[in-house]
Amino acid sequence: MIAVEVENLSKRFRRQTVQPYTTIKSALVDIFRRRKSTEAESFEVLRDITFSVKQGQTLSILGRNGSGKSTLLKVLAGIYRADHGRICVHGRLGALLDLGTGFHPEFSGRENVFINGIILGLSKKEVRQRFDRIVQFAGLETSIDEPVKTYSSGMYMRLGFAVAVHADLDVLLIDEILAVGDAAFQLKCSDKIAEFRQHGKTIILVSHDLTSVEQLSDEVLWLDRGVIRERGEPQRVISQYRWDMVGPEERTGLPEHH
Repeated sequence: MIAVEVENLSKRFRRQTVQPYTTIKSALVDIFRRRKSTEAESFEVLRDITFSVKQGQTLSILGRNGSGKSTLLKVLAGIYRADHGRICVHGRLGALLDLGTGFHPEFSGRENVFINGIILGLSKKEVRQRFDRIVQFAGLETSIDEPVKTYSSGMYMRLGFAVAVHADLDVLLIDEILAVGDAAFQLKCSDKIAEFRQHGKTIILVSHDLTSVEQLSDEVLWLDRGVIRERGEPQRVISQYRWDMVGPEERTGLPEHH
């Protein structure tokens, strides 16, 4: 069964054109440029992206900075609207993207657990039943009643991850979640993701940690400047990606990839 289907997905962003002008000349130059080319005002971040993810599969997305990885996850999560294409998600979806997304800074950690749990589809009773496990997993027993605006980025991430993995999601989107936090919590995250997979859940993961990607993934999708460069078995795609990342001098003696 297919959990996530993406077909001919494209996304454009408009460049920032409004800026303070220090002289009349600079304002006139900008007006002339905009008249000359309206196309330059926007740029394509994703172009004709098509793929599917089976239920229970873990797909990792690789790519250089600016390749469109995080934008793709945000479109899948419904944070951004696609300009073209179709997305179909079967089941309950949750996303761990930017730190603090969905948290209200003035509310306590306790209040935010309930808010986020309900957003992810849990009832208030279900959040209450899982509350102690969520707080214990996040390691925030002593600060759960403090406003989250006082939390560090690591505390934000731990709480968001804890709520998401206790919410009975069918599809989980994760953007660099393993890059924040100490080694002990990263190990806890990896164990929880493995448990998530064992229960037949679907994961789409963005990470620069190639070792984790190889260990956790069933397939890897390589994005390059908004298009799919390669997709397939993790070891093969990661090897090709590493080859592309190194400079010509470092390639000496390495087997060439085609």
